[in-house]
Amino acid sequence: MKPTISFEFFPPKTQKGADNLIARIKNDFMPLNPSYVSMTFGAGGSTQNLTKDTILRMKAETPLKVVSHLTCVGMDKDQIKTLLDEYNELGIHDILALRGDPPNGGIDFTPPENGFTYAAELVCFIKTNYPHMNVGVAGFPEGHPATPNRLVELDNLKKKVDCGADYICTQLFFDNRDFYDFRERCELAGIKVPIKAGIMPVVSKSNMERIAELSLGARIPAGLIRAMNRAATDDAAERVGIHWATHQSLDLLENNVSGIHFYTLNKSRATLEIFRFLGIEEAGGI
Repeated sequence: MKPTISFEFFPPKTQKGADNLIARIKNDFMPLNPSYVSMTFGAGGSTQNLTKDTILRMKAETPLKVVSHLTCVGMDKDQIKTLLDEYNELGIHDILALRGDPPNGGIDFTPPENGFTYAAELVCFIKTNYPHMNVGVAGFPEGHPATPNRLVELDNLKKKVDCGADYICTQLFFDNRDFYDFRERCELAGIKVPIKAGIMPVVSKSNMERIAELSLGARIPAGLIRAMNRAATDDAAERVGIHWATHQSLDLLENNVSGIHFYTLNKSRATLEIFRFLGIEEAGGI
């Protein structure tokens, strides 16, 4: 099977931001013919409503398969079921089921009353009530800070797969050796679902530091740090990040990756450049 190529976006905070994102998806990403696009889910209030509306617009206004992230944060079981019922009725049958990050940062997570504590519980709920839905889950090649060790973490991942998860999408990483080690450990643990690699191009020095925070401490290889430090301008730093992500992608494709999931940060230039360097005009050309 050909590897899947997918793009991830985060929810806009305003209606104008949503309009701009939809336009960018149509103009820049849709011509690349991705396997699917995904949207992270804003927790709480107006952000949650705008996120849902944007996801529904992506579904209605493009021919793309849309994957909605769904977390255990900010919604109880009844609210999650109401949302899934709406998605199901409108033809959104693809979910990335996550525990989600605590709303105030940190590691400790307190679930809502009558809510889910773990992603595995959410996966079981979806697969029990909506068995036709395709459900992905998160994997962490470099470990998750809330998990005491890799063995416990792999056991947690196995529980999600045993509950019916159809594939794993990894947190971003910058050293492919971390991904290959993770993939081998999954295989040894009896996890046989496809594992898609998460790639995010660094576009500036400050962006590199911010990514490390957002990704729960992704390791920045010394080679990437040296190359970014040598970059004299913002454009040069962006080229370093694009070339690094391109080489990662080429190596992954040569080593039979099941899919590559690009974290776009809602920007198109870096991803389009990676595709150009890969020598392909669309995801289906891989």
